[in-house]
Amino acid sequence: MKPFINDDFLLLNETGKTLYHNYAKNLPIIDYHCHLNPQEIYENKAFDSVTEIWLYGDHYKWRAMRANGVEEAYVTGGDGASDYDRFLAYAKTVPAAIGNPLYHWSHLELARYFDVELTINEANAPVIWEQVNAKLRSDGFRVRDFIHKSNVEAICTTDDPADSLEYHIKLKADPDFEVKVLPSFRPDKALEINRDGFAAWLGRLSEAAGQTIENYDALLAALEDRVAFFHEVGCRVSDHALDYVPYSPATKDEASAIFAKALNGEAVTLEEEKKYKTYTLYFLGKQYAKHNWTMQYHINAARNNNSRLFNNLGPDTGFDAINDSPVAYPLARLLDLLEAENALPKTILYSLNAGDNEVLAAITGCFQGGGIPGKIQLGSAWWFNDTKDGMLSQLKSLANFGLLGRFVGMLTDSRSFLSYTRHEYFRRIVCNLLGEWAESGELPNDLELLGSTVQNISYFNAKNYFEL
Repeated sequence: MKPFINDDFLLLNETGKTLYHNYAKNLPIIDYHCHLNPQEIYENKAFDSVTEIWLYGDHYKWRAMRANGVEEAYVTGGDGASDYDRFLAYAKTVPAAIGNPLYHWSHLELARYFDVELTINEANAPVIWEQVNAKLRSDGFRVRDFIHKSNVEAICTTDDPADSLEYHIKLKADPDFEVKVLPSFRPDKALEINRDGFAAWLGRLSEAAGQTIENYDALLAALEDRVAFFHEVGCRVSDHALDYVPYSPATKDEASAIFAKALNGEAVTLEEEKKYKTYTLYFLGKQYAKHNWTMQYHINAARNNNSRLFNNLGPDTGFDAINDSPVAYPLARLLDLLEAENALPKTILYSLNAGDNEVLAAITGCFQGGGIPGKIQLGSAWWFNDTKDGMLSQLKSLANFGLLGRFVGMLTDSRSFLSYTRHEYFRRIVCNLLGEWAESGELPNDLELLGSTVQNISYFNAKNYFEL
């Protein structure tokens, strides 16, 4: 019987099959946005079980298990739940996940990394457990092995301005590991003046930058210092989680007064928060342009919705959702603040709300230029959108409004070292889509044109765009 994950998985036309197998399949991966731990890469972490590599920290799987009625102890651990029992609970969940990308991803991961082609279910769980764990205990199944098997060329992690980048520096000096592991600058804590821990974070930043932060000028100086440090270590990408897009024009003096209020523990209104964020983002954008970085805005996540479980488990545990805050006006104005001074860096725009795809695609067209192909990008289908339908929707929005052939392609946005199968998933979807268009007569069935387009989207556009 033909295995579920076979050579032509998701490839439903002959042109798509040719494009994937002959043009896309063997290209390297540039993972320009992820949440991998650089310490684990440096130390070449080994895993004790499939549960550790699959379920520790994977809130995608956690959400599915909760939806299947699994008790929390078997989801996130605790109360004596063994790794096997947790794995079994996930194996029981997978059959109900038909249509969810987890169904595809989980089978792809077993097939590609462990040569296990069994269907995931309760009956097969004991055999899968034994086969995968036997591999994990043998040579060739540590963190760096998964990276090499995935043909990864560069990894951009997610790093706070106060981080020491100790392990990035060690990896850079490691002659035995040729994959580039580079930091990304994620200054969200500098912007969230109304969140708990802001003052404590300023203390960390002060220590990292070697200067006391007693006013807004000192904060900006510290951020500028950390941008320069990150650049020296190899950073070429920044990232911002904008749960809503702030825009309220402000002078530096206004932002300084608002920062002083926050530093003194006084209440900061939403309008003041917007002013502070607007000026700070403007300042940071100019720093990114100065260093020829790419700026990323991840927009419209509604975080930590379940207050009871958030209080028990903390953030990033599966209680976030899609937001629907306004995007078009504040985003266009925020970008124009930088463009007005010819200081808008290369920028990638993502929204967790797929309804914003065409809004973002249209906005990108207002700020292109400067001799940079695809300078402003509609970002790949992200988080709740990195489904088959979500990827197709993003690709079609970009094709309708911009230049699909200049798209920088997929990212993992993941904490898992097995997530590189998402690049395969994406490449298969792209190849099938272009093949479908060609065979229906919407495109010329010209393999030179289609093949180069697939290769550019899969690898070369990102390589040229990020200049890593």
